Amino acid sequence: MAQPITLLAFSGHEHLRTRVVLSVLSGKQVKIDKIRSDDKNPGLREPIIMLAPFAKRPFQLTLRGITTDEHDLSVDLLRTVTLPHLQFFGISDGLELRIKKRGDPPLGGGEVQFLCPIVKQVKTLNFVEPGKIKRIRGVAHAVRVNPQFSNRMIEAARSVLNRYIPDIYLYSDVYKGEESGKSPGYALSLLAESTTGALHCAEAASEPGVVPEDIALKATRALLTEIEKGGCVDRKHQCLVLLYMVLGSEDVGRCVMGEPTPRTIQFLRDVKEFFATSFKIASADPSDPECKQLTYSCYGTGYATDITEGPYYPQYQPFRDCEGLTVAPLLQTRRST
Repeated sequence: MAQPITLLAFSGHEHLRTRVVLSVLSGKQVKIDKIRSDDKNPGLREPIIMLAPFAKRPFQLTLRGITTDEHDLSVDLLRTVTLPHLQFFGISDGLELRIKKRGDPPLGGGEVQFLCPIVKQVKTLNFVEPGKIKRIRGVAHAVRVNPQFSNRMIEAARSVLNRYIPDIYLYSDVYKGEESGKSPGYALSLLAESTTGALHCAEAASEPGVVPEDIALKATRALLTEIEKGGCVDRKHQCLVLLYMVLGSEDVGRCVMGEPTPRTIQFLRDVKEFFATSFKIASADPSDPECKQLTYSCYGTGYATDITEGPYYPQYQPFRDCEGLTVAPLLQTRRST
């Protein structure tokens, strides 16, 4: 007799994107209602980076719109921090994010190309040595404003960062003409890399009435806060790394991170709902009562994909009319035997 279909039900827009990802990857259907029910145009954009390595064919995707704002990671951090995290799991050859046009809010006008290979199975992660910060890199971009704004942000950031480390390189990225999007704006994106390859990032985007120097100081202080939290993965990438640890081969994966954010805590609860997998979380240094770093460990599910040769050129369309959205499995996947 056929087994009844399991349908997980949630309400609200919070954590919606990660729940969609978990539904697609686990093969469990999920019903989500009351998604920004007061919004006239709710919509949904899936976190493509989480899903792309498990598609049937390699991705070559063109996305248009806003490339930097205060709600999500900018394209600069996606390119320099998020994609390198995928390399920890063996996803590297052909992985790229190309910035063709900048697009600041509110009108956007940016354009990026995302290329991602597919893998049969991600590697088990064992990343428990945070190391020491050895260099800081950054991008200060300016579009449709005085080009000196980027230099002013760089000088302000250096006035703080030079006290801590000498190896600093901040790049000024000024776009003009059609490549500058439809709205004026500027931002500073920063990343710090450790001796073991750990990455920590922060950024700040232009705000009305706020001078470039203050934007730079905001981003700089945020980076120092991330570094202080410690661990091998910063707070912005906890969910991504934890997801791939769950999908890893049938072995124990470990990673040292800082304390989980509220978003990460809910994500761990959702992972248990979709994959019946729990994490063991313990102090990274039990002998130190003041240690705030934690070791996250779990047994991988042995998740694997059926790979089909040939490129895939999907047409990206956001979901509309999302009230009562039901997400069914979208990728053809199987568990390894």
